[in-house]
Amino acid sequence: MKTIKIEINLLLRFTGILLFFSSLTISAQDNAKYINPFIGTDHMGHTFPGALVPFGMVQLSPDTDTIPYSSGSGYNPDVYKYCAGYQYNDPTIVGFSHTHLHGTGHSDLGDFLIMPIEGKIMLNPGTADHPEKGYRSKYDKSTEIAKAGYYSVVLTKNNIKAELTATQRVGVHRYHFPMKETPAIILDMVHGIYNYDGKVVWSSLRVENDSTVTGYRQTNGWARDRKVYFALVFSKPIKQYGIINADKETYNGFWRRWKMDKEFPERSGKKIKAWFQFNMQNDSTLTLRLALSSVSAQGALKNLRTETPKPNFEKIKEQAYNAWKNEVNTINIEASDEEKRVFYTAMYHSLIHPSIYMDVDGQYRGLDQEIYKADGFTNYTIFSLWDTFRALHPWLTLTHPQETSDMVNSMLAHANQSVHKILPIWSHWSNDNWCMIGYHAVPVIADAMAKQIKGFNYSDALSTMVKSATYAPYEGLEHYMKYGFVAQEQSGSSASVTLEYAYDDYTISQAALLIGKNDIADKFAKRSLNYLNVFDPSTKFMRAKKSNGHFTKPFDALATHDMGYIEGNAWTYSLFVPHNPKKLIELYGGEKNFCNHLDSLFTMELPAKYYEKTEDIAAVGLMGNYVHGNEPGHHIPYLYNYAGKPKATQAIVRKILTTMYHNTPSGLCGNDDCGQMSAWFIFSSLGFYPVCPGTPNYDLGAPLYRKIELLLPNNNLLTIKANKLSSKNIYVKKVLLNGQEIKDHNITHQQILNGGLLEFEMTSEQ
Repeated sequence: MKTIKIEINLLLRFTGILLFFSSLTISAQDNAKYINPFIGTDHMGHTFPGALVPFGMVQLSPDTDTIPYSSGSGYNPDVYKYCAGYQYNDPTIVGFSHTHLHGTGHSDLGDFLIMPIEGKIMLNPGTADHPEKGYRSKYDKSTEIAKAGYYSVVLTKNNIKAELTATQRVGVHRYHFPMKETPAIILDMVHGIYNYDGKVVWSSLRVENDSTVTGYRQTNGWARDRKVYFALVFSKPIKQYGIINADKETYNGFWRRWKMDKEFPERSGKKIKAWFQFNMQNDSTLTLRLALSSVSAQGALKNLRTETPKPNFEKIKEQAYNAWKNEVNTINIEASDEEKRVFYTAMYHSLIHPSIYMDVDGQYRGLDQEIYKADGFTNYTIFSLWDTFRALHPWLTLTHPQETSDMVNSMLAHANQSVHKILPIWSHWSNDNWCMIGYHAVPVIADAMAKQIKGFNYSDALSTMVKSATYAPYEGLEHYMKYGFVAQEQSGSSASVTLEYAYDDYTISQAALLIGKNDIADKFAKRSLNYLNVFDPSTKFMRAKKSNGHFTKPFDALATHDMGYIEGNAWTYSLFVPHNPKKLIELYGGEKNFCNHLDSLFTMELPAKYYEKTEDIAAVGLMGNYVHGNEPGHHIPYLYNYAGKPKATQAIVRKILTTMYHNTPSGLCGNDDCGQMSAWFIFSSLGFYPVCPGTPNYDLGAPLYRKIELLLPNNNLLTIKANKLSSKNIYVKKVLLNGQEIKDHNITHQQILNGGLLEFEMTSEQ
């Protein structure tokens, strides 16, 4: 590997924030070429191979089917495969929509579907079995290309080549038509992900002139009251067009005096679709720019004109690629090409969400549906906090302090706009969809405070954290505050809720200590012990209780349903005390008994009947009864550290890294959940992991690679070496930081930020 001295000026994420790195001796690389957007697009990965930039509001990607959330007779389980809109093995593409969720187990979005066609205008999508009956098309798999900031495919129905790229707020399309028939563009404003009849509450479309179209739609889905606006500009003049409303209009007023289906420039309704034909002349290429805004069509136009003043597809594509290149070039690993594809794709996944959620002028739609202007911060949305507090947000806190500060300010703004005045549970496009349990914005903010992230008011943050943790109407909190546990009558996930509240409370106590609020610290330190109230010494498991204080019966420690746990069983959740592993070990009768318990977890058989009806758990993500394919147990492999067996942690973590992450379409063993699964991989492959976010400590494991160079945001360089690493030498003999031995299994945030040399002496001795 050639080492050269280079000057790096990173213009990251087009946020207007310049991070200047002075001259450093690092390896010159183009790591973005290893990004494989197809990883995880199959099975439960629920990601998409589209065009986007880091933290972009736009995620422009193909949608491969129109499976509805419901056809009027309850939940359709087949829709689960389409959380991201795309399935790798599907034979057809319906079109290209502009918003997607990465790796979630529930879904929404899929806004403003665009599809190029030639010839006969059809405004229904058709079916996978009969694409000829609609505008969808089969595609040539061998032509499908996805890489950082770019997607391309040939649609075989009309032999049209489609290319996609993006800026933060603008999706850019380029279509190459064979010109055998008249080219056209379909704009479907009914299409969506997790769709159902009536999801679109209202939509509107305006043809402003011969090249510009604007509009909006309001949807009721996972986000119950969501408005999104767009501005669409074509590179060629519109020759003719039509806009239809497929919904039956009971009342149409005096609009009936117009012939509205063709050449009429405005239309509103619940099922708006449009088609546009163009004066192509001798040029077979058409470029589209579609910008989004949560505020207004004028806001979308401003975004479009600012970020893509000209339809220069190649330049925009290059900018998108360089944005990813600048990101992934902050880490160099000494590894094979195959290993690099997995690692840098994990980095890619870790930078999709949260997403910027404001116009270029700072305006955004708040939780109360009013328009705000972000003052001194960039506003974000898509906080899947039950998942991402564990590793994704700590990863951003380490590597993206400015974005972390912005995200904290976004959460505080969310609380101010909330009628409940509490922090987000799952922030989703001016909505809280209330998905999952706990109040996990709290540990994210506490983690930022513990690691001295600047740019937000610590006192105000603590006050808001306390409000969230004392809001009695929220999922059993009144009972929890009075009795120390959430009763099963109040929540079907009562044991899990109690455990997660206790951890969140601990992080409040730590944040309070940091700013000298000792009374608050004492109060929440006591609450953080509430996990003891659901521990059953007779079974050695954390269990659900009735309001009378008795454990619920019957009890099955392997069951994931009706036992008081969410997306896990007693084996997983009984180990969720990340803030006090030593006390947990004591409850199990000491280190030996605890290690035996962990050994059983990783080696026992979990019969399929216990997870076959649980969407978020599959055999591919299991190691014994340990479920790596879902988030609640992600800290568990590191618990051996606290019981005197760090080499067991090193072995288990390495096995997970090498067997559950692959460079294939089904390369993730479960939902990535907005980057959490990938962030676990990144941390663990570097050799450390945040077992207890909200504190400044990381647990040591063992690096996956012989040498890693991590360029830190403060301009320091941390070099990580695994000396004598091999397929047999997977255990750590000792760890040196700048020549000084680390005696325990912890390294602090500040020690990492200081940079230098972190050496792991590897051995085969267990």
